[in-house]
Amino acid sequence: MATDGFFRRLWARVDSIQVFASRRKRRRFLLHLVLAVLALAVVAVLARRHLVFLTDADELRAFIRGYGVWAPVVLVSLQALQVVAAPVPGQILALVAGYLFGAWWGTLYNVVGITIGSTVAFWLSRRFGRAYVEGIVHEDALARFDAIDDDHARLALFVFFLVPGLPDDVLCFAGGLTRIPLWQLVALAIVGRTPASSSRTSSAASSGRIESVPHSVSRPSSSSRRCWGT
Repeated sequence: MATDGFFRRLWARVDSIQVFASRRKRRRFLLHLVLAVLALAVVAVLARRHLVFLTDADELRAFIRGYGVWAPVVLVSLQALQVVAAPVPGQILALVAGYLFGAWWGTLYNVVGITIGSTVAFWLSRRFGRAYVEGIVHEDALARFDAIDDDHARLALFVFFLVPGLPDDVLCFAGGLTRIPLWQLVALAIVGRTPASSSRTSSAASSGRIESVPHSVSRPSSSSRRCWGT
């Protein structure tokens, strides 16, 4: 049959393509591939077992303080990471920052971390487009943001960032899909997110206890979750 002949010719062409310079290099590539997969599997298992402490304020505080002079760098890194990957509730990090570094320095470190993470989230969203964001953000939350026209996007983002309890990280990815320049998005995130972060940090700094802050701070309210589909 003509179809069989076509597939035979196609397979012959594909089979004639030399991907590796030699069999030795092919074996080396396969070995590296297997090692990489195993390494990722080990990291995933260890992360599930040992990174649970990142949601516990007391253990997280001890973890960051254990780095001594590098503790601020660790805090900033975790705060940036939680915006992009969200393994750590940002509210807990704000409280830990206040307890360890005080109101002023704690707020500064938090804002620096949030700024770095927000910038990365905006860039990822803009670089890889809507398909990438749809794999991260709940479709209902994205649909609600889509209902806002470009003329009101700046004001909407600022208000959403300003209101405590809303999923700020989701807004970063959704905001990256707008036509707003990147520097303006970053500025909106800084100005909008700083008051709530400063409030939490100052609260922990003045009380000297993370436990004194209500548990509801660690997660958005039920009404917020329904609103944003999270």
